[in-house]
Amino acid sequence: MKIQESVRKESRNILVFDMLACIVMLAVFFVLHRTMPGRVSFDYRVVLGGVLGSLLASLNFFWMGMSVQGVVGAESRELAYQKMRLSYRNRTMVQLLWLVLCMVLPQIHVVSGILPLLFPGIFIKVRGVLKKN
Repeated sequence: MKIQESVRKESRNILVFDMLACIVMLAVFFVLHRTMPGRVSFDYRVVLGGVLGSLLASLNFFWMGMSVQGVVGAESRELAYQKMRLSYRNRTMVQLLWLVLCMVLPQIHVVSGILPLLFPGIFIKVRGVLKKN
């Protein structure tokens, strides 16, 4: 299946915003670590969690875009609904697996691994508000 230009463009926008938000998150971790070194850590685990979480969030959005692109030409409405439901369930399970890995693996900081999953939704909402104005 060829990737449509709209899916490519929106996925790229999400990836760029996600990486920028990850950099801001890492900067906040760094500042918090400098002000409260005993309470907030800043080491490779924070960076690894942030980068991998951001990549997963971006890939999840791309997967959603490809799913929508795939069902646009579906024969029936019911088939399109079933395909989107399956895609949603699979994407949710991947995110749940990532949440569990963040909590279990000592190499990944829990907060920095989970926070990036929220970045695409924040970007979409902010962009929607800004486009209205």
